[in-house]
Amino acid sequence: MELKELKVFIVGNKHPGWGGKYFVFVKLTTNNGFVGYGEVYSASISPERMTYVIEDIFERHMKGENPENIELMFRRVYSSGFTQRPDPTIIGAFSGLEIACWDILGKSCDKPIYSLLGGAMQKRIRSYTYLYPLPHHDHKKFWSSPDMAVESAREMLKLGFTAIKFDPAGPYTIRGGHQPSMFDINLSIEFCKALRQTVGNKADLLFGTHGQFTTSGAIRLGKALEEFNLLWFEEPIPPDNIDEFKKVATQVNIPIATGERHTTKSEFAALLKLGNVSILQPALGRAGGILEAKKISAIAEVFNAQIAPHLYAGPIEWAANIQLSASIPNLLIAETIETPFHKSLINEKIIVEDGYIQVPEEAGLGIELNEELAEKYPYDGTELHLMMQDEPCDYSNGNSFLGGAPPMKSN
Repeated sequence: MELKELKVFIVGNKHPGWGGKYFVFVKLTTNNGFVGYGEVYSASISPERMTYVIEDIFERHMKGENPENIELMFRRVYSSGFTQRPDPTIIGAFSGLEIACWDILGKSCDKPIYSLLGGAMQKRIRSYTYLYPLPHHDHKKFWSSPDMAVESAREMLKLGFTAIKFDPAGPYTIRGGHQPSMFDINLSIEFCKALRQTVGNKADLLFGTHGQFTTSGAIRLGKALEEFNLLWFEEPIPPDNIDEFKKVATQVNIPIATGERHTTKSEFAALLKLGNVSILQPALGRAGGILEAKKISAIAEVFNAQIAPHLYAGPIEWAANIQLSASIPNLLIAETIETPFHKSLINEKIIVEDGYIQVPEEAGLGIELNEELAEKYPYDGTELHLMMQDEPCDYSNGNSFLGGAPPMKSN
């Protein structure tokens, strides 16, 4: 069996837009007719240019190879151009292709991927959701409104979720870490207080940030939130300051989680060894794919750390996260996004019941891409999947964070 053909889908996300502005899906076909799907997460260049990167990696390192030889293909890509170091763009492109290889392998064996990774540790995966605006909410006001967050939290509790994430701590900017404004600190306290009073002991609270603080700024904010018994304090400082995570972890009595923007086992191992991070959040469409994430999970076991796969992408990365999650003993929780568009893209093959993901029993990823729907909505914008703002933190008028994706019009 050999990898023969590649097709890339750049799919514009639809209303309400959760998961980013577009999705980068890949389809691999073998010489004997097996098809596998994968997803590349949040490229740092335009999707058109990213398509060329994906095509080059496939042509140069993977075409004609047996899809079983994932380790060999990873080493080729990791070493390409005399590098042998983490590169989120190159490894991100490979990640999507690698996921597609696993999908092919599962289908060729007529087994779900988790069965090829050591079998199932669990077939029912605890999941969490961001707090998103409800249909009647003003999307621009929602992200700084504790009252609207409480309404959303109540609805998530009704759906059975036992963990909810929210992100009220101001902007993430191109300027690196900043000190949080007093407005952002006070708003964060208001959110945590209102949500803890609402959910009581029925749900964990997950405090999201996006690396926007200096080390001392993260410590100031974290210590202000300790009383609310948060499950985690996510990515409190920029991802390149791995040594500085330890200072936050040792001075703030909240578990530190991070990993969305990291790639390969070398960066994740450093987070554990140097950063005292206790919860790793690999995004499988960037971290290196399924096998690399399995290695990351094994390294985390040694440090008594847990895995919480990150998802701010499309449903194929979600499907890959689920296969990994089913196979590891140190799973904490997995993120879920369930918009109508997400579900339609995979023909509603993944089911979430009472806040738990039911692991698919079908071969491979357990899903198929609705190619007709994917091709119906090509991305025609100019912005990247996620964007950071140029403007600095506003210390005079407060800050309004739009939740990762500006509101989209329904159509």
